Amino acid sequence: MILPIVAYGHPVLRKIGKDLDKDYPKLKELLANMWETMYKANGVGLAAPQVGLPIRLFLVDTTPFSEDEDLSPEEQKALAGFKKVFINAKIEKEEGEEWPFNEGCLSIPDVREDVKRKDTIHISYLDENFVPRTETYDGLLARVIQHEYDHIEGVLFTDKLSPLKKRLLKSRLKNISQGKVTVDYRMRFPELKKAR
Repeated sequence: MILPIVAYGHPVLRKIGKDLDKDYPKLKELLANMWETMYKANGVGLAAPQVGLPIRLFLVDTTPFSEDEDLSPEEQKALAGFKKVFINAKIEKEEGEEWPFNEGCLSIPDVREDVKRKDTIHISYLDENFVPRTETYDGLLARVIQHEYDHIEGVLFTDKLSPLKKRLLKSRLKNISQGKVTVDYRMRFPELKKAR
């Protein structure tokens, strides 16, 4: 089932997610719905807060990036078929040079900006079978994981922009929060305060 994606301005996007345990109700169904929702919206990652759930869960499939001809064959190979579920993730360490990359977000449609992030991350998490993992990623893989990880920490990519960029985007972000945006996927907008 395709779930509505929560738009910028909704309070759930600012909550730090709670850990899940093996007894989380209908987890397999939730994961299936999140994959379907992400693919329908042409995303490469989706975090539970983006579907209205303040829990530490996100998923990533970087396969679409593997077709980028500007990448080296090694980078294309690393991105092709990289499909993972991250439960209760914790980035243990970020290192390397910061580098800019143009990011967007399904919760903030039609806004793309260069965001600087460190090149390499060390992350521990549980996979969809609750098997503990500790792994290291770099380049675009690290970038996508960092972006989704931010969601479970209540952080959006727009938070990482300069004060000037934030000011320039203010009216566009306000329009998104008010539902004044056209997208080809289901969205859920913050409850708008009615004028009295």
